[in-house]
Amino acid sequence: MQWKHYPADDAFDSGGVYQWFYHSHSPEDRPGAAEHGHFHLFARTEALGAEATCARERTFLARFGAHPTAASTRHLVSIGLTPKGLPCSLFTVNSWVTGDQMLSAQATLRLLRGIRLDTGHPIIDRVIVAVLRLNDHALLALLRERDATLLRHHSEAGNVLSVLSVEELSSLQLEL
Repeated sequence: MQWKHYPADDAFDSGGVYQWFYHSHSPEDRPGAAEHGHFHLFARTEALGAEATCARERTFLARFGAHPTAASTRHLVSIGLTPKGLPCSLFTVNSWVTGDQMLSAQATLRLLRGIRLDTGHPIIDRVIVAVLRLNDHALLALLRERDATLLRHHSEAGNVLSVLSVEELSSLQLEL
């Protein structure tokens, strides 16, 4: 069912750092899309402690006209899946899409490279970790493209992280 989260209340890692959910969009919302749906992967803000609001992160947000918020998550990356369940893309989205904030490329990359999941969904956890490991070589480029897209649109608005016309920031098609 489109737009419904799977699992309904998201999957939370027993270590308290990560969270994910899967959902799909209606065909009308994404005409011509090859994916069935996608996972959104987050870091839990409370697990990040002071890192979520440290000087580096405040400087990162300020580049785009934003300030740290009390959002409970930081979006890391999304993983698109084909109708047969094969990973087909990695992409990043603007903060308004998920209602949270993003982290600098450095902090995001550290979290993606150090990921270990134990959410009670072992097969899905292994798939998410494997896709990230197999594409580790491309994660930095994906995040740099994300930041370049934000910089291009920053001149159009004060806080580009909340501009509704700026949705998908970077993407990478996967060839497994």
